[in-house]
Amino acid sequence: MSDETPVTAEKPDSPFHTTGTDHITIWGSNEEDTVAFYRDLLGMPLVLRQPNLDDPSQTHLFFDTGDGRILTVFVGDRASNRGPQRGGTGSVHHLCFSIAPEDFEDVAAALDDAGRNYNVFDRGIFFSLYTQDNNGLVIELSTDKYDIPDDRRGDVLAKAQELRVEDGADYAKDEHMKAALEALGLDATAHDLPDAASGVGGVK
Repeated sequence: MSDETPVTAEKPDSPFHTTGTDHITIWGSNEEDTVAFYRDLLGMPLVLRQPNLDDPSQTHLFFDTGDGRILTVFVGDRASNRGPQRGGTGSVHHLCFSIAPEDFEDVAAALDDAGRNYNVFDRGIFFSLYTQDNNGLVIELSTDKYDIPDDRRGDVLAKAQELRVEDGADYAKDEHMKAALEALGLDATAHDLPDAASGVGGVK
């Protein structure tokens, strides 16, 4: 089924179209640990604090993720739990936030200093670092490998997908990104990022 579903940057013929991501809300533990991770380590300003309007016994924290889009967290009097998250249909696998390519090594150093484990992978179409928040939720910090204009990212990814399929590759690789940029006439400079494994298993 997945090979038959069209992949395109064109807007679908649907009743309406969303205009972007406003916010994502997660269940958190307590305010102190949540602020320590998202504000003090990841650098997200805490821009609003108020009661959870559906349950005033909870506090609702609003963090600016860096571009005005918001991550909100329901917190209360709960201990943090850095054990593994429960998976399954309907669960959140991970959250991904953008970081500047020139900050990538500084981000890794900061996580080292904070005693946080992490993994770094070259994902072909982008470069990623994975860690966990204070409750074990997987947090991905990613950066584009090329300085692609924000309003053309969908076009580039869709073209890379087309080229990947033509190539018979299981996933989009750096060569597909380069070829997509060239096909679309985009002169995007490659960022200087460290070497890393792909982190994928069983695919070519």
